[in-house]
Amino acid sequence: MELTRDWVTVRASIALTFAVALLSILAGLAQIGGVGVDGPLAPYVPDVVRQTVGFTGTITGFSMLGSGFALKNGYRVGWYSTAVLLPLTAVQGLMQASVLSFPLVALSVLSVPALVINRGRFDRSYSPSPTQLAAGAALVSAVAYGTIGSYALRDDFEGIETIVDAFYFTVVTASTVGYGDVHPGAGPESDIAQLFVLSSLVMNVAAFAVALGVLLTPAIEAQLSKALGKMTDKQIDLLDDHVLVLGYGDLTEPILEELTERGGVEYAVVTTDETAARRLADREIPVSTADPSDVEPLERVNISGARAVVVATEDDARDALAILTARQLNPDVRIVAAATQRENVNKLRRAGADQVISPTTLGGHILIDCAFGADSEDATTDLLGDAIDDREERDGQSS
Repeated sequence: MELTRDWVTVRASIALTFAVALLSILAGLAQIGGVGVDGPLAPYVPDVVRQTVGFTGTITGFSMLGSGFALKNGYRVGWYSTAVLLPLTAVQGLMQASVLSFPLVALSVLSVPALVINRGRFDRSYSPSPTQLAAGAALVSAVAYGTIGSYALRDDFEGIETIVDAFYFTVVTASTVGYGDVHPGAGPESDIAQLFVLSSLVMNVAAFAVALGVLLTPAIEAQLSKALGKMTDKQIDLLDDHVLVLGYGDLTEPILEELTERGGVEYAVVTTDETAARRLADREIPVSTADPSDVEPLERVNISGARAVVVATEDDARDALAILTARQLNPDVRIVAAATQRENVNKLRRAGADQVISPTTLGGHILIDCAFGADSEDATTDLLGDAIDDREERDGQSS
C-alpha cells in the first residue's frame, strides 16, 4: 500500500513534470516551425504573439526539465520552480492556439493538484557554495558587460539596433561561434568597438568556462562516485553523530533496514565489496569502497564523530582488525560486533568491541525454546533480557 501511495503521489508528480516539459518543448518547436494545426483560438491570437510564445514555450520546457530533475532529488527549490512554471506552460499553450498545444494545457492543469498535495515530500534544501555563487555572478556580469557595452557602441557596429541585437551578439561572441552577421565597423573610428569586442570575448569565454566547470563538476563527481560506489564530499560533510557499518555480509541488510526505520539516524557503510557498494549507492545509501581495517577510510567517514560502530561480516579475523582500527581512532565510540564462530566471541571483545553477539548461539536458543512450545517473540525477549541482565551484573561486579 505504501509503495502504491508513493507512486500515486511523489512519483506521479515527477512523471507529470517531465511530461509537461517534453510537451512544452515539442509544442513550442512545432509552433516555431509552423507545423501546428490551428485551434479554435487561432483567430483571436496574432501570429507574432503565437511565434513569440512558441519560442518562450520551448525555453520554458527546458527549464521545466531542470525542475523535474530537482524534484527527482527531493529539492524544495524544484517544487517552487515547478509551481511557477506550470501555470506559465498552461498560458503559453493557450496563446499558441494550436491543436498540438491543447494536451500541454490539460496536462499542466492536471499536474497542479498533484504538486500541491506533495509539497511536504520535497523538503531537501539547496545551498549553493560560495564558489558557485561567484561563478554565477561572474557569468551574469560578463554577459551584462557585453550586452550593455555593445548597445552603447551600436553606432560603431553593423547589425546592432536594439538591446536584443546586443544580447544576441554577446552570446554568439561568447560561444565563439561568430556568424559574422553582426560585427564592428572598419576604420579608425571603430577602434574602440573592436577593442571592446576583444575584451568582451575574453571575459565571456572565461566566465562561461569557469561557470560550466564549477556548476557541472559536482554533478559529474556525484555520478562517478555513485558508479564506483564511493561517497561524495557532500555526503561526507553531512556525517556527524552517525553509525558506521564496517564490512558487508548476510547481516548487513537487516542492520541497514533497522537503521532506516529509526528515523533521523545517519549511517554509512565501509566495505571492500564493490558489487555491494554499487547496489548501496544506487539506493542512495552513503558507502565507501575501502578496507574498513585501514585508517584512512575510517578517518574519511568521520569515525571521530560517530556515535556507534557495527561490525558484522562472515570473517571474524577481518572484523577483529576493523575493531582494532576503530578503537584506536576513537577510544570512546561504542562498538558492537557479530561473531560467526562462537569461539571468537571473547577474541572480538579483547580486540575492543563493547558487545559481541553470536547469531548462531542466539538462533539455537530460540529454536529450542520454540520447539518446547514457547512463542518466538517471548523466547527472543527472554533471551535478550537474560543477556542484558548478565552483562549488567558483570559490569556491577567489575566496578
